[in-house]
Amino acid sequence: MLVACLFVPQVLADSPATQPAMVVYKSPFCLCCKEWIKHLEQSGFTVASENGLDTAEIKQQKGVPQGMQGCHTGVWKGEYVFEGHVPARLIRKFLANPPKKGIGLAVPGMPEGSPGMYRGKDFKPYNVFLIMRDGEYRLYETVNAPEKS
Repeated sequence: MLVACLFVPQVLADSPATQPAMVVYKSPFCLCCKEWIKHLEQSGFTVASENGLDTAEIKQQKGVPQGMQGCHTGVWKGEYVFEGHVPARLIRKFLANPPKKGIGLAVPGMPEGSPGMYRGKDFKPYNVFLIMRDGEYRLYETVNAPEKS
């Protein structure tokens, strides 16, 4: 059962000019999601979060393929989706030149080396995927070193 009504916006009353560019849909109990948001904010992004116990509906609405899902979903100005622990620098790269028919980027699962998951030891490379409008996806970039905020 999807529980969309459990999402509680933290920022709704602001005017459009002051609303955050990125809204992150996440569990209220997830610490790595909070760390990813912190990574984005330290990288200059304005972020709000909406807490809910089931983020499946937003993933489906935004076209995130099942095999590309992570623990949280970031939505950029209602237009692009950034699923899981996508590094801020790759979000910037994507937004600077969105690939034709691309709807966003995904880091499936919770790779230990990704922002919000990396704890400073034994970095493990991971892949970032481009999500296409038709539900397909392809490799966007392999991250071979820890990200700096």
